Order: sequence, then structure tokens, then C-alpha cells
Amino acid sequence: MKALLTSAGLETEEIQSYFMSLLSKDVTLVKALFIPAAAIDADAIAVLPKCMNDLLKCGIKKENIKVYDLHTGMSFDELLQYDVVYLCGGNTRYLLSRINETDFDKVLKKYMQDDKIVLGVSAGSIIFANNHPENLGLINTKLDVHCAEGDKTGKVDYPIKDNIRLTDATALVIRDFPNSIEIIG
Repeated sequence: MKALLTSAGLETEEIQSYFMSLLSKDVTLVKALFIPAAAIDADAIAVLPKCMNDLLKCGIKKENIKVYDLHTGMSFDELLQYDVVYLCGGNTRYLLSRINETDFDKVLKKYMQDDKIVLGVSAGSIIFANNHPENLGLINTKLDVHCAEGDKTGKVDYPIKDNIRLTDATALVIRDFPNSIEIIG
């Protein structure tokens, strides 16, 4: 399991470098599934080019990035074609409803158990925490994003405290839940 949960994506060189270290192959061969479904208002839609650029600036080829709108289901075998799932920010409740209604929640959980990478941005990170009852249940705590002051960097002890606070320059990294959880940035 490799999850990089952020407020603002690959905002810093440290977060970008960490993401790159998670890749198990040459970045020019990496295939990414880009999910902008949460971006349903003008502010979130305006950020989508920056999100796409997160992947491009790492060296992932544009032709290796598939935009997936979550209006239909996807099989596990199809999802396995991708090395990275990038979940954009926006409306968390809408994103969760799309994920759960299309049964993508089950496929995504199985994908994560297969040691693939998930990169969450804002709402795309919150879906893994217990902020909402229909969450994906990765971390049993609340996740606050875009905080002016976040939690200190370093190892996060399990069980996790009541909530985790991330700034736009920090990320929660989960490599082997619950054995390897840390905040970087």
C-alpha cells in the first residue's frame, strides 16, 4: 500500500521527490489514472490544470495519463493497468458518492492492497479519512487539509490521534498501514 495524501498535490520539491521515490519503474513508462470527479465548482475546476501538471512535471507522459470521470465502473484488471491513481480535490461528498455508486471503492481498495500508488489532493485525500460516514476507511481519524498550521513532520504513531492537520506544504504518507505512517514536508 502506498498512499500520499496531500492538501495541494505535489506542491513542494520534497513531496514531488517522495512521490517519485514511490514509483517502481522509469517515470516515462508510468501510467496514471487522473480522476477529476470532485471538481464540480468553478474554483475546483480552475485548479485541474495545476493537478494535471503535477504528473507532467514529474515526467509522466501525457499519453500515459487517462482522465476517468467516475460515471461508469472500472474492473480491477483495468485499474491494474495504472501505476498511479490521482484523485483531485473539490467536493468530498460528491467524490465519495461517485466512488461508492460505481463500486470503485471496492476496486480501489483492492488496487491499494496490490501495492499500487494513490495520490490524493484535498477532497481526494479526505475520502480516506473518517470525516464522512461513507469514507474509504484507510485511516480511522479525521483529516484536515489546507491548514495554516499543520502537525509536525515525522512518524505518526498508531492508533492515530483524533485528527491529522496538513498544510499545503505537507503530506501524509502511508506505506505499510499501520506500520509506516508519517508526515513529510
